Amino acid sequence: MITLEHLDQSVIIDEGELISYQVEGYEFMHQKGEPGWGNTDTEMFPVIGPTEAAGYRVQVPKGNAVQDQHGHLRELRYHLNAQEKHSAIYTKEYQAGTLVSNSKYPKRSKAPKLIWPFNFRFEKKFHLGDEGLKITFTVSGERDMPYMLGYHPAFRLRSPDARVVGGGKSVRLAEVMAAGDKALEIPETDSLVLEDEKRIGVSTRGFGSFMLWSPSANMICVEPVTFYPYAVEQTSLHEGFRFLHQEDVEFEVSLIPNIKT
Repeated sequence: MITLEHLDQSVIIDEGELISYQVEGYEFMHQKGEPGWGNTDTEMFPVIGPTEAAGYRVQVPKGNAVQDQHGHLRELRYHLNAQEKHSAIYTKEYQAGTLVSNSKYPKRSKAPKLIWPFNFRFEKKFHLGDEGLKITFTVSGERDMPYMLGYHPAFRLRSPDARVVGGGKSVRLAEVMAAGDKALEIPETDSLVLEDEKRIGVSTRGFGSFMLWSPSANMICVEPVTFYPYAVEQTSLHEGFRFLHQEDVEFEVSLIPNIKT
């Protein structure tokens, strides 16, 4: 684990996973071991959404793509590439055609191995600054590689009146929980504010939309996504792909504490 500190803020990162973000001692992130989800954050790549109904197959321009829900990036291990006082950079690399063990198999999946027919490199950079925590994702790989990207952070909740505001909506926790595993879409917006005992803003660049998901009243996930996967049938998940060009593509997520609405 590594710790970043700046002014009254502190961040703890465990092998690339953001497990703590505190401001003046107030913890914004959901903690492992608490009811709800077993993680604090993860990335959804190169697909977002379930694939079981499609036999774990996703249509791509070449080769064989076997993917479980939200892609196989989460099965790869992050490597710490650089660390400074206020920042840290982690990377994952994947070689086309490499079989990856699926941690959901056999209890929660029928796919023992996952595979993707493209090379890629995925970088996750944390930077703690005056305004908050910025997380930058950089994707590089083969030209015309299809991909989707989603960031999946979980925030701790304390108030039964917690809500998410933005995109022309004000959404109560009960509405998010009622959406179940499909999550609640907040389309065509780059920023949302989570209003609980304290506020935190989630401002993004490059994604375009959000999903909201909560399995229990003590937490909520505010997830920037390039594509809302439940808008199509699982057999048509490929309709949500973007494609890499020659240059790397970059995405940003900023967590801005105590933001005013």
